[in-house]
Amino acid sequence: MQIINIIKLLEKNINKFTPPLIDQIIDEYGKKSYLILMACILSLRVKDISTVHVCRALFAKAQTPDQMLKISQPELEKIIFKSGFYKNKAKIIRSISDELLKKFGGEVPRTYDQLIGINGIGPKTANLVLGLAFDQPAICVDTHVHRISNRLGLINTKTPEQTEMALKKILDKKYWIRWNKLLVTLGQNICTPTSPKCSLCAAFSYCLKIGVKKYR
Repeated sequence: MQIINIIKLLEKNINKFTPPLIDQIIDEYGKKSYLILMACILSLRVKDISTVHVCRALFAKAQTPDQMLKISQPELEKIIFKSGFYKNKAKIIRSISDELLKKFGGEVPRTYDQLIGINGIGPKTANLVLGLAFDQPAICVDTHVHRISNRLGLINTKTPEQTEMALKKILDKKYWIRWNKLLVTLGQNICTPTSPKCSLCAAFSYCLKIGVKKYR
């Protein structure tokens, strides 16, 4: 199947690039669900290269919900300033930490419905936590996964929600988590929104380049 061939080709070339933020966090701190969740929140609407340093600074101060709540709002804002939208992210981090303590005994819940029921956690974050922290089959659709899945010509969707449903129909569950890592890495380094570096892409021969007007 075409998508399996694409996966195999991308996996052969992925190690030459810096891995996505969450994979870097797991490499450094292990599969700690709370830290993975916090890294997801910090990474929203900002590049990974900025977020990884912020995560290290924050996790040097707190690695559990109760430790996080001991950091005041102003201090937290100062620590995560470089993550962008820092005031709102600080509020979300404190709110999530508080809810985890009050409703889940300080533990990150292991079901999709419980995760998205927490204010500040959306589908993308919930799926990423389920997949990377708890090894549950989940497809996390961010801007890279949505864009590249359509650009390859594998699906034809307009929203991340549609993309998630479409990918579930063509991807075996064992590839769900890997698909996110492969496409995020590809999107950050080669398959950029404009003028992608197609000549460097391992999946070049399989890509229909849907919507691509110019490439390198």
